[in-house]
Amino acid sequence: MLAHPLSQPQPQEMRRARVFTRRKGWGSGTWPWAAVTECPCLGLRGPGGLSSSPSTPTQVVKQHTFPLESYKQEPERLENRIYASSSPPDTGQRFCPSSFQSSARPPSASPTHHTPPRTAALAAAPGPAEAGMLEKFELEEEAEDSESGVYMRFMRSHKCYDIVPTSSKLVVFDTTLQVKKAFFALVANGVRAAPLWESKKQSFVGMLTITDFINILHRYYKSPMVQIYELEEHKIETWRELYLQETFKPLVNISPDASLFDAVHSLIKNKIHRLPVIDPVSGNALYILTHKRILKFLQLFMSDMPKPAFMKQNLDALGIGTYDNIAFIHPDTPIIRALNVFVERRVSALPVVDESGKVVDIYSKFDVINLAAEKTYNNLDITVTQALQHRSQYFEGVVKCSKLEILETIVDRIVRAEVHRLVVVNEADSIVGIISLSDILQALILTPAGAKQKETETE
Repeated sequence: MLAHPLSQPQPQEMRRARVFTRRKGWGSGTWPWAAVTECPCLGLRGPGGLSSSPSTPTQVVKQHTFPLESYKQEPERLENRIYASSSPPDTGQRFCPSSFQSSARPPSASPTHHTPPRTAALAAAPGPAEAGMLEKFELEEEAEDSESGVYMRFMRSHKCYDIVPTSSKLVVFDTTLQVKKAFFALVANGVRAAPLWESKKQSFVGMLTITDFINILHRYYKSPMVQIYELEEHKIETWRELYLQETFKPLVNISPDASLFDAVHSLIKNKIHRLPVIDPVSGNALYILTHKRILKFLQLFMSDMPKPAFMKQNLDALGIGTYDNIAFIHPDTPIIRALNVFVERRVSALPVVDESGKVVDIYSKFDVINLAAEKTYNNLDITVTQALQHRSQYFEGVVKCSKLEILETIVDRIVRAEVHRLVVVNEADSIVGIISLSDILQALILTPAGAKQKETETE
């Protein structure tokens, strides 16, 4: 039986890091709290809950331009398709306490609310805050009537609410938590990022990610003999004040009623990898959207939609990916040097290339968190090969592709492998380029590859 959080005293440390497990109310628009589990890595005890259930406003439903409305009445079908033959996404792990495993789902419903015509929204004179929206609408209109815009229209017709799993785990940190404990909590819960809650403002103020861990190590590491005081003693709020004092930006988030097109546009425009879904009424964080989750959702329904011609074209013809000045490292590269490259080049993964130029491994930002798991972050002079021996998960090898493979094959491979990028290689297995999830989403949704190619041919 879950105890009410206010029925027993709670040490201050227990309130600083929580793992929330939500069960989604299909069709009802509510987001009841199913359980609250404290982070075991912090020595926290006992389950808890919230005094009231947060809720979202009833979502506005738009007429779909695809014959997919049936899944709205069949949430089980959608969930089964999303989770079939795959592990949970980065920040949306399925976690259901035994007390909820046998409980029935709320009956589904289809709210019927009138959606204001888009022309009305565009009638008003745009202000500075609306400039980005107009730019986005221009992108939509260019491909709206073409075959290449089929995925764009699909994403516009679905809400962020549609992609949130029935049960999901969300790790939230208070900014007064020590940095080291926060990263240990990320490791213990198998997530890559967590929203940051500032009690003084009573709102979410940012995200703590593995990039922050890398930046701390990069900035303060001296030698194996010198302890990184800033990592051991600083609180999250202290780190944010020191590191973000010149580059501070407000938290980028999105409403559950916003379209998935808006989500993709926000992710790519702001050059971020995680987008918190926050209820604008209650201020509660509901889920964290990622490129991987969005592409998986789109790929599940690709077979139900007309296939654009560009899906049968190869990467070389479409020009998708990065092929110039690719950052890479060698097996004997020290970890501290790899971290420097992460920071200086602003990349999320580094192919590991041997003396012959062949790609033999890949070192990603996610691998860096293993330094926290193994508590070896005080010695960054070890080589990449030594560090990769401590991978927490079985590594099946570098997922590669060729520039001559078609986009349809690329999408299927990156979704099935559940990776964030493919290494493009030639016949000798030497690195040619990198194609990332954001590259693919950009080509499929924001600037459909087919439309871009027609422009080139016209010129």
